[in-house]
Amino acid sequence: MRCPFCKCESSKVLDSRANEENNSIRRRRECLGCGKRFTTYETIESLPILVIKKNGSRQPFDIMKIKRGLIKACEKRPVSLNQIDEICSQIEKELQNELVQEVSSNEIGEKVMDKLKKIDEVSYVRFASVYRQFKDTTNFIKFLNEL
Repeated sequence: MRCPFCKCESSKVLDSRANEENNSIRRRRECLGCGKRFTTYETIESLPILVIKKNGSRQPFDIMKIKRGLIKACEKRPVSLNQIDEICSQIEKELQNELVQEVSSNEIGEKVMDKLKKIDEVSYVRFASVYRQFKDTTNFIKFLNEL
């Protein structure tokens, strides 16, 4: 952090506090060059992610679409809502950590399937049948045999 007074790049943090909304941190700093004190605010910068659909259109990423799909796939299965929420949050974190601005719906679908396969195979097959849009039973049986 550069000192606003002497432009020195060395400072030490004297005090840190989260703001009331918990979306930024207030830091009180002391410059190691001139000894003056100043305040900085740190916020998390999140990049909006666009999803490239199969038809080429783009939409803002919406974690609720994934959650709704998972809830349908896991209906009447021993998969808790907490597990579904955990899958959703893992996928969202992975996408944010990749620092991509655009991601294909195929990539998201594959991430969901990878995580769902570890939890419940029946839910995995249900999700895959909708996601992969099997045209006939031979493709579906071929997919099941690969399991």
